[in-house]
Formats: sequence, C-alpha cells, structure tokens
Amino acid sequence: MEKEYKLREAREQDEPPPISLPSRVAGSGTLDRLVETARDYARQAASENTLKAYAKDWAHFARWCRMRGADPLPQSPQLIGLYVADLAAPGGKAPALSVSSIERRLSGLTWGYAQRGERLDRKDRHIATVLAGIRRKHARPPAQKEAILPEDLRDMLATLPHDLRGLRDRAILLIGFAGGLRRSEIVSLDHGKDDTPDSGGWIEIMEDGTLITLRGKTGWREVEIARGSADQTCPVHALTQWLHYARIDFGPLFVAVSRNGLKATGERLSDKHVARLIKACARDAGLRPDLPEKERVALFSGHSLRAGLASSAEVGERYIQKQLGHASAEMTRRYQRRRDRFRVNLTKAAGL
Repeated sequence: MEKEYKLREAREQDEPPPISLPSRVAGSGTLDRLVETARDYARQAASENTLKAYAKDWAHFARWCRMRGADPLPQSPQLIGLYVADLAAPGGKAPALSVSSIERRLSGLTWGYAQRGERLDRKDRHIATVLAGIRRKHARPPAQKEAILPEDLRDMLATLPHDLRGLRDRAILLIGFAGGLRRSEIVSLDHGKDDTPDSGGWIEIMEDGTLITLRGKTGWREVEIARGSADQTCPVHALTQWLHYARIDFGPLFVAVSRNGLKATGERLSDKHVARLIKACARDAGLRPDLPEKERVALFSGHSLRAGLASSAEVGERYIQKQLGHASAEMTRRYQRRRDRFRVNLTKAAGL
C-alpha cells in the first residue's frame, strides 16, 4: 500500500517514478541489483542533452497546467491541444514558439507520459488538427546556421593563441570540421577504448590519419580523418600536438586547462565549450562583417562545422552522408547549403 502511494505521488509531480519491482514481488539482493542495472540502462536510452530537454518540456507543461487549475495526469488530448494553441499564440508576454519548437515540446510530453506509464496519441484530432492549423498559419522555412567554409576556418584558427588552450581549441575546430562531428560527439571522445564509463568513442592515430570509433545517434560508426596538406590546417597534426603537450594518453580527449594555462586537467569539457568557441572565433575573425555583432554571433553554432564540411568537400554525396552519419541522403542535402546550388542548370538544359 505504501509503495503504491509513493508511485502515485511521484506521478503527480514533475519527476517520473523510478523503475522498480512489481508490488507483488518481494525484494532480494539479486533483484535489487537488477533494478539498479535496469535503471542505469534506462538512463542510457537517450543522450543526456535530450533527457534534460524532455524534462524541461514536461516541467513547463506541468507548471502550465497547475497555473490553470488543471492536472497533467491522466493525459488529456483536449488539454494538450489547448496547451499547443497557447504556445503558438500566447495571451501574455511570453513569445510565440516556432512550429519546430512546438513539435519538440510534444516529443518531450510524449516521453514524459511514457515515463509515467501512459501513452500520448499525437494523432488524436484534438492535437493533430490544432497542430496542422499552426503549421499552415505559422510555418516558416527552418532557420539554418551559417556554414563555416575552409577560408572561414583558417581565419578562425588565426585568432587562437599559441598556448595550451590554443592547441586544444585548434584541435577541436579542425577535428570537428574534418570529421563532420556534432559538438557532443567531439567532447565525448576518449583517448582509448573503455577509458571512461561516459565515453562516446575513442581515437586511433595511424600513419595516414586518425580513425574515430564513435557512438552517434544512429549507433556505432567509424569516422576517418585523413591528414591535411599543411600542418597549419591538418586536423591530425593539431590533435597530436595537443595530446603531446597536454600529456594525454588516457581518459577524455578534450579537457579543461588550469587557470595559469600550463596544465591540462582531467575534467572533460562540456559541449557548450564547443559552441562558445565557435561563436567567439567567428566574431574575432570578423566573419559576416555585413551584420551587427550580435546577429553575426547568432549565425554560428556547433552545426556550422558539419555544414561547412558538407558544403565544401567536392566528393560524392554518399561519402558526405557516411562521414556525417546521416540515415538519409535528404538530411545530408540540408547540410550542403550552397555547394550544389545552381550546379545543374535546368533552364539551359531545357533550351532557354
């Protein structure tokens, strides 16, 4: 009875109830250990950033319900339809969300209800018809981050200092660009296999380049990063220089540097460091001088490196798709920005 009360109490709060034994099963040392193991696996079902975002989505919805005298549980398509409408056209000072942001919120609610043992049917007419109307009235082309092209990257590298931090950040930018890596993938790398429990992959430096074994969104994959034509822009050279002077031969690949800049710590960098690094270097390099500084900085993010590789590498599309780890060619084409723009002239081909 007490266990059922606690589960019910958890369902009414923002936090989902933990995985536990059925109420009719008596606990034991072996079963309790398996419960903890199952909880660990459940935490690995999605990336940390995704889980944080979903938790925020649920907390926002739960707070929205409480402020209107409603209860988020059990799930109600009618109530969620009203919530979605309020996100698109809020009555107060809160800004209206884009269609993509609203769809992300719905994904978070779907996750939240699933964690609480309920199923949210997004195809229910109270949700689907409202969302269809929002798409029809408010949908806009997705806002894409600016691609960092090779000439841009060279200018960005020139802004970095020639110290330990500069060596690290130079390696981050070049490895991220040449590997087409997401910012979370960059900072999750270890020096070797199974170095740390939270590893997202590891590296192997070879004569012709670096092989990265990476746990991406679509599963484990290998990313080849070949040596460049000059040391100044070679990602493999930048990486070996960082590892040598930082004395890293085990554990996280990219770590923080001490305040005096003389020693690498064992603290893995956050993926936010990559985003801040790209924005700062883009600003210092004077990219997009036609725009005010605030707008210029907002144009660039971690995805700018991936888009830059896809937009500038003159190779077959399937090679770009493999490097970026995309499941479809259509997703790769979204990243290629202006590489193939007007390459095929159908107007002339038609005889005009």
